[in-house]
Amino acid sequence: MRVTEIFHSIQGESTHAGRPCVFVRLTGCNLRCRWCDSEYTFTGGDRMTLEEVVDRVLSYGCDLVEVTGGEPLAQAEAFELIETLCDRGLEVLIETSGSIDVSPTDPRAKLILDVKCPGSGEVHSNRWTNLALLRPHDEIKFVIADRADYEWAREVILTRGLARWPVLLSPVWGEMEPRLLAEWMLADRLPARFQTQLHKHIWGAEARGV
Repeated sequence: MRVTEIFHSIQGESTHAGRPCVFVRLTGCNLRCRWCDSEYTFTGGDRMTLEEVVDRVLSYGCDLVEVTGGEPLAQAEAFELIETLCDRGLEVLIETSGSIDVSPTDPRAKLILDVKCPGSGEVHSNRWTNLALLRPHDEIKFVIADRADYEWAREVILTRGLARWPVLLSPVWGEMEPRLLAEWMLADRLPARFQTQLHKHIWGAEARGV
């Protein structure tokens, strides 16, 4: 598989934010979100075997690992990697755009499914059938660029009954004022969790390998 980087850091998003985590960032993505902060994953990367990736992950001695990208599920080998990491007794998170069928993923892993709002430029790529495949331990994320994105996300959350899962709303870094998003959520009593990208607060928005 093609791997952009593997590193040990603090989990910056999801309900697991703040926990030490090993990140396996796979190369390639089938989407081009307007606000993407990991465009460097679109090309390049190093070819690594499954065994090499797993050995590198285990070398950090951390029981939480996230498989991310780019879009990790765009590489067929990712599904075997996820299964193997679960077999090794690790807690496995998968950060996915939700544009690819998630049904082959090991049910022991935890999906963090990013529903694309209109402001991303990729709203047409949402694979809505994936919502029916989510398990109770999975999570749903919306990245919010403006008020229109927020209202769209609010409608999706309420009409599709997404509060059955942890729902996370995150402002686009450097573009959406976090205070506004928090105030909108409070005013609407929205059944969701506000989050920012904790790793960017710690190391800055341009840092890689963190």
